[in-house]
Amino acid sequence: MPQRDHEADREATRRVLEERRDRNRERVAALARPPELGAAQGFGKRIGDGTTEAISRLTDIGVGSSLESAIGRTERALAKLEEGTYGFCDSCSEPIAPARLQAMPDVALCVACAATERRERPARRR
Repeated sequence: MPQRDHEADREATRRVLEERRDRNRERVAALARPPELGAAQGFGKRIGDGTTEAISRLTDIGVGSSLESAIGRTERALAKLEEGTYGFCDSCSEPIAPARLQAMPDVALCVACAATERRERPARRR
């Protein structure tokens, strides 16, 4: 692949990653904003009062955590672009399949290492 094409691909990847990171940061900021005055629902005396609000808040917390993880992955991918290691696995240093990078531009592990990491990670409590 000519150098110009490689550089154009790299810049396109950088733009995609930066847009993704910025969009996720905006979403986290929106979730972190306090509710408008009078918008927060208090917990009442009857069973179920405030349940919807509580579930909504717990959902927002989970979404926020997922978004923060996504921002971390995106920032790692941007750092790898700067280092010249983008497209190579953080664990085994082998090339990451182009189709995997196309589908998930923020990925830092090849399929084999990602599968190993999932097996070694402790099970989440339910």
